[in-house]
Amino acid sequence: MKRTQTSAKSSSASGEKYDGFTDEERGAMKERAQELKAAARRGSRAGKADAEGEVLAKIAEMPEADRVLAERIHAIVKAGAPDLSPKLWYGMPAYARNGKVVCFFQSAQKFKSRYATLGFSDLANLDEGAMWPTSFAVTELTPADEERIGALIKKAAG
Repeated sequence: MKRTQTSAKSSSASGEKYDGFTDEERGAMKERAQELKAAARRGSRAGKADAEGEVLAKIAEMPEADRVLAERIHAIVKAGAPDLSPKLWYGMPAYARNGKVVCFFQSAQKFKSRYATLGFSDLANLDEGAMWPTSFAVTELTPADEERIGALIKKAAG
């Protein structure tokens, strides 16, 4: 009896075919590769100011709604956790400790989402019991939201 195997790319129950990464995901991976190449070229002379300039330039390229959110979050991170260094991470503004990303901002436009995201890596000190959020949808920032984000950033960096 001969068994036939189906490819991992076979169609799913919904009839859609899996074709790998989306254009947006491939774009993010290409941006990350460029970031790594640029960092390698800069070597040890890479300064905090260079990285922050790159982050601010990336924020300036965003559509207005995302740009406003990213600028406010950048200011909140700088004020609440000045020891975190801004850097680009998969083409997104991110904030790192010792070169490792603690938190990041993902514009809604980046992956054609209906909301921007403030996310935290596993290095963020947000542990609370057996379950806690690692990302937050952001559509606007009220003073209360900014205060909450500031507290999260301080805790994550702590």
